[in-house]
Amino acid sequence: MKRGSCQVVSIWQDPFFLSYLYQMKNTHKAHLALLATTLIFGFAYNIVKGLMPEILSPMQLIFLRLLGGAFIFWLFQRLFVPEKVERKDLIMLAVCGMFGFALNQALFYEGLNLSTPVDASLIHVLNPILVMIFASLLIGEKITWKKAGGIALGASGVLILVLYGRHISFNGEHALGNILIFLNLVFYALYLVLIKPLIGKYHTTTILKWVSFFGFIFIFPFSIKPALEINFSAIPVGAWLGIIYIIVLNTFLAYLLINFALKSLTTTVVSYYSYLQPFIAGVMSVTIGQGTITGPKIVAALLIFSGVYLVNRKPSNNDNKAAL
Repeated sequence: MKRGSCQVVSIWQDPFFLSYLYQMKNTHKAHLALLATTLIFGFAYNIVKGLMPEILSPMQLIFLRLLGGAFIFWLFQRLFVPEKVERKDLIMLAVCGMFGFALNQALFYEGLNLSTPVDASLIHVLNPILVMIFASLLIGEKITWKKAGGIALGASGVLILVLYGRHISFNGEHALGNILIFLNLVFYALYLVLIKPLIGKYHTTTILKWVSFFGFIFIFPFSIKPALEINFSAIPVGAWLGIIYIIVLNTFLAYLLINFALKSLTTTVVSYYSYLQPFIAGVMSVTIGQGTITGPKIVAALLIFSGVYLVNRKPSNNDNKAAL
């Protein structure tokens, strides 16, 4: 085999690859973390929808997810990062736990149970916009024309991907489900913004230990009764694999990666990666033969990645002067 053809593979086979990864810039690591999170969240939509409501109700699934997530975060932090938190910061961690774990996830599951993954993807276009507004109001992140333009381009691309050739319903239960999903976005955006100042003060696992703990405490009174009604023996093996995915990957690993990325990137950049979820889902469908490459999909991809460029571009002095 030619040497050139082995170049990419040899990087992964190199025993010093971990050292190479360690030496990467923190911003590059943060972007890799967000790409991994995007993949995890992209798979989770259909996994969650497949579990509800036939196998588990939304509150039953929320109980298992938050209980499992809180246990893993607590154990991981105790073993590897035995760090203490100042009492004054526990109040903000409790607020973040309520917004980012309890309300965020409960509203999303209840909403998705009544709505569809397509509707949810459409509503999630608002996520970076909400984060940008909250970040500007609460922690003083500047809104530049380039950043706003990047979000607008990305939103346009996502709208093309989600709406092209599909029927969106906003009637009946769908309307209530979509309202709940929108509220889920509001609380998740607040979580990203409010947790940002704490990221520079404590280790990521320490923050998530307390946030997940408080999130479970807040949701416990509403979910304990449905949880006691779970017939564990009736849950099939495939469903258990989905539950494990939601607890280990969609909760523990995804939140770990998001908080890690917040150390090096702004909240607006972190939230922008939600626009890549429908794009990656489209690429996966083409790869496995369930979709085709079309003109609108190419245009959508160009818009999304143009938005990535603008949102990630470092602002110049002129951009700062022309902040919105």
